Amino acid sequence: MLPPDAYRILVVDDSEMIVRLVATALKEANFQVSTALSGEEALELIGRFGLPHLALVDINMPPGMDGFEFCETVHQFSDLPIIMLTAIDHEDTIIQAIDQFAEDYITKPFNTGELVARVRRVLRRIGDFTYTLAPITQVDERLSIDFPGRKVIVNGEENSLTPTEAKLLYILLRAAGRTVTIDFLLRRLWPLEKANEDRLRVYVHRLRRKIEADGGQQYISSQRGIGYSFLVLSGVRPN
Repeated sequence: MLPPDAYRILVVDDSEMIVRLVATALKEANFQVSTALSGEEALELIGRFGLPHLALVDINMPPGMDGFEFCETVHQFSDLPIIMLTAIDHEDTIIQAIDQFAEDYITKPFNTGELVARVRRVLRRIGDFTYTLAPITQVDERLSIDFPGRKVIVNGEENSLTPTEAKLLYILLRAAGRTVTIDFLLRRLWPLEKANEDRLRVYVHRLRRKIEADGGQQYISSQRGIGYSFLVLSGVRPN
C-alpha cells in the first residue's frame, strides 16, 4: 500500500462544518484532501485535477445533484471507490448504496477516528494505484487516457470509450502489473446483473482494439480462465 500522503481523498458534502471536520481528520492522518460542497462542484474538480483515489460522499445535497446521482455519473467513466457519509440510516437506502455504488456506509454523527480507519481499510482492499491519476493519465509516450472525458489518445488520435470500457480500463490500470480476476471484474462492471465471462471477453476485445489498434504495443494480457492484467511496460515508472 502507498503511504498516506500519496493518496488523494475527495470529500463531497453540502455542510461546510462536516467538510471541515472530515478534511481536518484526514489531513491529520497525512492524506491529501480536496473538498466540494455539491456533486456538481466535485465533478468540476475531477475534470480539472483528475480522479481522486477515494471519495467520501453525502447523499442529500439540495438543491442540485444528490450523492447517488454523483456516484452514478462518476461511475460512467471509472470505478472510483466511494464511502457514503450521510445522516440517512434507512435500511433500503443503505442496501441500495452498497449494492450499486459504495465500498462502505457511515452514518452521521460519526467518530473521526473510525472514519479514518475505514478509509484506510478501503484503500488497502482496492490496491496501490500503480499509475498517477491526473486529468490526463499518461501511460507511456503512445497512450494517454482522459477518464473524465471518457476517451483514449493513441499516438495523438482520440477515441471515445463507452462507460463499460472506461470502467474496465480504470480497474485494470488501477491494478497494473497484477492480474484482476474474472469474478472481480464481473462484479464491478455489472453489480446488479448476472454477467458471464463471454460478455467480459467482448468488452476486453473492444478495449484492446481501441488502445492497441495499430499493433504498436500490447497493454492488456489475459490468463485464460483466471483474469486480465494491464502490463507495466519496461522502463516506465508510473509513480
